[in-house]
Amino acid sequence: MAFHKTLERQLDRFLPDAADREKLAPLFQVISHYYESQERDKQLSEHAFSVSEKEYQEVLHNLKEQDEIKRQSIENLRGVLQLLDQRLGINRETDDDLMGVVNDLKLQVVHSKKLKADLQRAKEAAENLAKAKGNFLSVMSHEIRTPLNAIIGNIHLLENEDHLPMQEPLINSLRISSTNLLSLVNDILDFSKIDEGKVVFAENKISLANLIGNMKEVHLYRARENQNEIQITIDPEIPAFVVGDETRLSQVMNNLISNAIKFTQHGVIGVSAKVLHQQSCRAAIRFTVNDSGIGIDKEKQELIFERFTQANSDIDRKYGGSGLGLAIVKKLLELWGSKICIESEPGKGSQFYFDMEFQRCDAPVIPSLKKSETDLHGLKILLVEDTEFNVQMAQRMLTNWKASVDVARNGEIAVTKCGDNSYDIILMDIQMPVMDGITASKIIRKSNPTVPIIALSASNSTEIFGDVVAAGMSDSVSKPFNPNDLFKVLLKWSGEQTKVTR
Repeated sequence: MAFHKTLERQLDRFLPDAADREKLAPLFQVISHYYESQERDKQLSEHAFSVSEKEYQEVLHNLKEQDEIKRQSIENLRGVLQLLDQRLGINRETDDDLMGVVNDLKLQVVHSKKLKADLQRAKEAAENLAKAKGNFLSVMSHEIRTPLNAIIGNIHLLENEDHLPMQEPLINSLRISSTNLLSLVNDILDFSKIDEGKVVFAENKISLANLIGNMKEVHLYRARENQNEIQITIDPEIPAFVVGDETRLSQVMNNLISNAIKFTQHGVIGVSAKVLHQQSCRAAIRFTVNDSGIGIDKEKQELIFERFTQANSDIDRKYGGSGLGLAIVKKLLELWGSKICIESEPGKGSQFYFDMEFQRCDAPVIPSLKKSETDLHGLKILLVEDTEFNVQMAQRMLTNWKASVDVARNGEIAVTKCGDNSYDIILMDIQMPVMDGITASKIIRKSNPTVPIIALSASNSTEIFGDVVAAGMSDSVSKPFNPNDLFKVLLKWSGEQTKVTR
């Protein structure tokens, strides 16, 4: 019988006789089982210790890693807090303890919430200020443009009626002064619109040759005051018609030409348009205005494009001006994707130029004249206007064009008249007592969806024209209006059109 190896060694040493072993076999069997049990317990114990040591080492390693992560996290948080404190101008004692850092973070969150609330209040205050500014400019626009509309309109009537030769210089002086005043008002209002980002460029078919060619006539009287000559140069390769914003392009060119005339005495003002390159559908044009005037120092050439700024105070006193013209030119061209450039030398004049790319197009469809250039015979017009001198001026102008005119002093009267009569066109003022033009137009549109309603607005606000469209009005003319522009709009909506070729 085999026993545990330890017991076997002991029996071989102390009880070598096999017979004796046989007699005590049951005892030795029990002892052998005991040895085997002891050996198994020892092996199990050693294995358990080995496993526990390994797990212990793993736990210890993980604790060390977590401690390092904690240390690095605290360090990073402390660095962020120090950076925030530097930006906010806060002095705080550093703390290596995590709870201390957490408390600091809580303070930062509280501070951030307060800062966010302050920023929100500042934003709301700025929005309210911008709204108040817009409302103020809208009111001032109406208050200034309304009498100016009558002034310009009556000057036009004087020019086209019989008058004494000796009165011609007086009428010219009135026209130039009113035009300059209108230009100043437009500059102030336009600069505000540009600052507010409310400039939207139109896309109409225009003739660049006609636009540039008309510049001489517009500035002729002002140029003669300074004994200047205006020379127009138009590249024959310029496309007959392109797509663009005629009003804004004219504004840029007019400001540049007015600036050149102002600083030039007994000299020459050159205005040109030249093709840089063109393809079948697009053309790049360079517009240039140069003069032989006083010129500008190199270091002051950027300064002149800042608002309300002249190259120096002597120029401001001697030549006057609002200091807005060139600032508007720069901002408009930047919004248009172009840039104003200048080359100048004191005593040798200046040259301003900019490049623009246009889409080429076919000739536009424009209104044709009826019997003559000033004939609206047979057209029945309702004039809705509350200001007496504007009523008199517009009524006389329309009558001279042989139109039949009926007058309503406010929107409520206009609604009643439209219910009792039929009109070919309605000229609707926007701001009136009792009922404004927007409200009246909406009411009229319910019963008469086709009659053309032309808005007459003394406000150049973007929001006003949005209301005009929403009210279902057909077109708009800004006060003070050029009589020729009003005439063209009336022709446009009188129903007769023809295609004009160059």
